[in-house]
Amino acid sequence: MSRTEPSAAPATPGRVRRLFDEVRPAVIAAKRRRPASGSRPGPWRRGPVLTVCALLLGLLLPLHGALTDRAGLGSLVETFLPWFGLLVPVLLAGALLRRSAAALVALLLPVTMWLHLFGGLLGDRSQAGGDLTVVSHNVAAENRDPAGTARELAASGADLLALEELTDRARGTYEKALAKAYPHHVVRGTVGLWSRLPLSDTRSVDVLRGMAGPLAETLRPEDMPVEPPRALRTTVATEKGPLAVYVAHLGSVRVTAGSGFWTDSRDAGATKLAAAVAAGHDKRVLVLGDFNGTTDDRAFKGLTSRLRSAQDVAGAGFGFSWPASFPVARIDQILVRGMEPRSAWLLPATGSDHLPVAARVSW
Repeated sequence: MSRTEPSAAPATPGRVRRLFDEVRPAVIAAKRRRPASGSRPGPWRRGPVLTVCALLLGLLLPLHGALTDRAGLGSLVETFLPWFGLLVPVLLAGALLRRSAAALVALLLPVTMWLHLFGGLLGDRSQAGGDLTVVSHNVAAENRDPAGTARELAASGADLLALEELTDRARGTYEKALAKAYPHHVVRGTVGLWSRLPLSDTRSVDVLRGMAGPLAETLRPEDMPVEPPRALRTTVATEKGPLAVYVAHLGSVRVTAGSGFWTDSRDAGATKLAAAVAAGHDKRVLVLGDFNGTTDDRAFKGLTSRLRSAQDVAGAGFGFSWPASFPVARIDQILVRGMEPRSAWLLPATGSDHLPVAARVSW
């Protein structure tokens, strides 16, 4: 008698579900035990690039002076140094997206450094009072309304009004429009000072580099065109004694394919201006003008080591003055020595691509 093999049980839906429930825990456990090489790194190991970038930014802010100035790199970075703070929210967004704890902690360094360098400039540091109001403005050679610019500047009530980038064509317009409010004025080349107080001992200050730029290298010294003075020094007679005033328009900067951020002419002028101020040995000094650079720039160390920026001491915010349509840098300066800045501010836009800068100082 033969034995009959037992027949397979039918695959009912209930049986399939029971089999699935039995296998499911084993599948989940196998996934959890997958090799470490394929696992996602923990939060302290995520975003290594973001972490490095945050640390580099944190070191750049306080150590920008150690950055090479080859092709003007150092000056370029220092011109826009406050704006590097905008990289913090970008890196923060990346750290949150990657859920990187290391990058979040590393961001504490640039945040701390930025606040240390610029946090004090965010508020209003102005104080009431002051003995003298001064204004400096690059009126722009291409200004189509010099008479209107003169009227707006006179309405500021400044005791001293320094103008840069004066042209022969517009000079007469400024002299006529400002004559009533400012009985005293001096002009040397492309810069001038209008004053309510008497002036004396006026002379030009050499801030020109001379042989500058690619074209200059192809010319002999005797063939070089003679440039008009771009700086002056004069003495203002105040009730508190003499005040030495310098008005300067330093050389332009530009970006070229061959030399990068070219600042040679400006840097040479800054060195000469600092030497002139140091040689004067004046007790009270006021330096006004368009520097074509910010006080963070290493090129102005000779000046900023001897004088204080009125904007940094008594201004509100950064006081960016250029370009007038969307200011991104303060390249127009008011520096003082032997006086106390009480307040500093910007005046409304004129027909120039620079905003006028103003300050009130006291003895």
